[in-house]
Amino acid sequence: MIKVGCCGWAVRGGKKAYYEKFKLIELQDTFYKLPRVETAEKWRKEAPSEFEFAVKGWQVLTHPHTSPTWRKAGLKDLPGELRNYGHLKPTRENFEAWGRVKEICEALEARVCVLQTPPNFGFSEDNVRSVQEFFGSIDRGGLIVGWEPRGTWREHLDAVEELCRDLKLVHVVDIFRVKPVTRGPIHYIRLHGIGPGEVNYRYKYSDEDLQQLRSWCLKLSKEGEVYVLFNNIFMAEDATRFKEMLEERQREN
Repeated sequence: MIKVGCCGWAVRGGKKAYYEKFKLIELQDTFYKLPRVETAEKWRKEAPSEFEFAVKGWQVLTHPHTSPTWRKAGLKDLPGELRNYGHLKPTRENFEAWGRVKEICEALEARVCVLQTPPNFGFSEDNVRSVQEFFGSIDRGGLIVGWEPRGTWREHLDAVEELCRDLKLVHVVDIFRVKPVTRGPIHYIRLHGIGPGEVNYRYKYSDEDLQQLRSWCLKLSKEGEVYVLFNNIFMAEDATRFKEMLEERQREN
């Protein structure tokens, strides 16, 4: 099965319009600032029963307090020492923050939570230890946890593969930049636009791009479910076109 959605409520007309087009979303609200549990429960109740929420994990787990995204979110008055947040540090502050993320995931009945580490959390012996200690210690409940490592991890995919295997993580990728090193039961793809660097949000996917994406996804789907989340300016349009391509393929078969 190949599931398609957007990173955020990208359809004009709000949540109701989004539900009519897609059955999957990756919430971005949860990255910037966690909603209240009651708010998450309300979102779950309002959505169709077959609709699936995936959660992008709170930035305080992955990004240091000096990050521009902290300032954008207006984060303040967090308990403990600010320097103990971010970069998957195995600290009391991060573990307590994970507990809050897990609570939101449970309220949304989410199956997958994705933690995206920034380029400044690159490959190093210290960061390998942080990954091991953080993911090896958290209580996941029934959650599938995905890790999208950015920066120099791409040059050390053998280490990424070993960490994901030992820690039971899904390797989250932009498949146009790097291929996943983990096998099923799920694959998780986040599409940030084609181009140099980590992201190119202004990129609009061509039909040829989407045909290539379909080919990759069909191959991966032999191992299990494939999540495809578009995360570019044209995400709603591109995701709709990709869904139509998949449906056309099904009709042909």
